[in-house]
Amino acid sequence: MIRLFVAVDLPEGVRDRLAGLCAGLPGVRWVEPQNLHLTLRFIGEVEEPQFPEIDSALSAIRSPAFSLAMDGVGYFGDRRRARALWSGVRPCEELSALQSKTESALARTGLEPETRKFHPHVTLARLKGMKANRLASYLEAHSAFFTEEFSIREFSLYSSHLGRNAASYVREAGYPLVAV
Repeated sequence: MIRLFVAVDLPEGVRDRLAGLCAGLPGVRWVEPQNLHLTLRFIGEVEEPQFPEIDSALSAIRSPAFSLAMDGVGYFGDRRRARALWSGVRPCEELSALQSKTESALARTGLEPETRKFHPHVTLARLKGMKANRLASYLEAHSAFFTEEFSIREFSLYSSHLGRNAASYVREAGYPLVAV
């Protein structure tokens, strides 16, 4: 079995800016800077013989290169049981189209469709037992976070290997986007 996800890689400067947000909340599991990415589709565990079919389906995607910008911070879950802290992405039609094409390509390989609505973000931390007032203070302090636009020229297929403290990711393949 191999655990896979499809993601957009972030330029080093953007990862550095996001890593700067990864402090100030004690007791959370911060994402390591090299692991910061924007997930297009979490695939999960698949049999290794299915890998070439997934790779081939993703290779067939034709989508234009585009620009993104990070914008703000937020969390998943409710205030009393927040699960993850994230930085958002400014709305981007091309990103949504790429995610939709990714979903369609993976469905053609027989993978179950994703049932959750796509909410583009970069996960900064996993939260467990976070006090609502601490989270509110953090969100208020970082609410104005944004980056300048940056270019996205490809997307990637990653394998994920779970460890004791954090997952490690291996880039298995890259897929270029079409220059406009």
